[in-house]
Amino acid sequence: MFYFHKLLFLTSLSIGTLISISSYSWMGMWMGLEINLLSIIPLLSNSKNMLSNEASMKYFITQALASTILLFSIIMLSSKNWNNYDLIFNSSLLTKMGAAPFHFWLPEVMEGLNWNNCLLLMTWQKIAPMILIMYNNTLMFFSLIIVFSMLISGIMGINQVSLRKILAYSSINHIGWMISSMMFMETIWLIYFMIYCIISINIILMFKIMNSFFLKQLFISLNKNKIFKMFFILNFLSLGGLPPFLGFMPKWLTIQTLMENNMILLTFLMIIMTLMTLYFYMRITFTTLMINMNEVNYYFKTKNKIFVLTLFNSLSLMGLLFITLIFNFY
Repeated sequence: MFYFHKLLFLTSLSIGTLISISSYSWMGMWMGLEINLLSIIPLLSNSKNMLSNEASMKYFITQALASTILLFSIIMLSSKNWNNYDLIFNSSLLTKMGAAPFHFWLPEVMEGLNWNNCLLLMTWQKIAPMILIMYNNTLMFFSLIIVFSMLISGIMGINQVSLRKILAYSSINHIGWMISSMMFMETIWLIYFMIYCIISINIILMFKIMNSFFLKQLFISLNKNKIFKMFFILNFLSLGGLPPFLGFMPKWLTIQTLMENNMILLTFLMIIMTLMTLYFYMRITFTTLMINMNEVNYYFKTKNKIFVLTLFNSLSLMGLLFITLIFNFY
């Protein structure tokens, strides 16, 4: 019965997003977002974990506030004063996806969730607000949002020891890249989002198998398994966008598109501020190589999970090579 209810909520969650992105009216889009919100709250909450209940309450209050502001702006749009309510409309959608400076809720909510719900929040919940923002693209406003997202995520992510908060600030950084990719070409946003989802699934699957939520737990678990250590380091470098890995490709395409549209200053700022995020990625990966911990951990590996993890990681890490070969072939 539990799994049936979970499947039912996941189905309605998907339907809410699909209604939102396929609707012809602003009101239909708002209704889709509300169905999505009401479906995810039971998935986030857990009667056995007070932290999950607290996180789901924080998420509900923030999203309800954003939905109210969105509905207000949609109603005011009927008076045809589009310019006056443009920023309010975009701000509500940016709050829903967790872009800076409307990011205040995302790290706190993710800190109380399990890894499955963290993955849901980092990937699927961004689809509807992102696509709705495409319909109302304001270049100057979104340029400021991109700079804020990258600056805040770089500064706030440096001193974190919680893996969930590190991934939350990483998500905020990638939101900045995704917004910049969709300003001129939606196809690049789709490529970026799909690759981000693949890398996030790999990393979260590893953390879930190792049952690690903090850096110390991670270092202890990685000491016991050298294959996991290699996959973790390569995936984190891929998430940072270093060239040999799949995560470099969408950033490469985004930079090329921005340069073609004479956004040279924005591109320069994005690259410089992403280096801060890359700094704490590399600090974590170097620490896993150098620190040797012999404490007891409760990590139980199963062969099936190791096989699935190896398969996913091989596809992700070799993806850029496959894509290059395909392009050369054609």
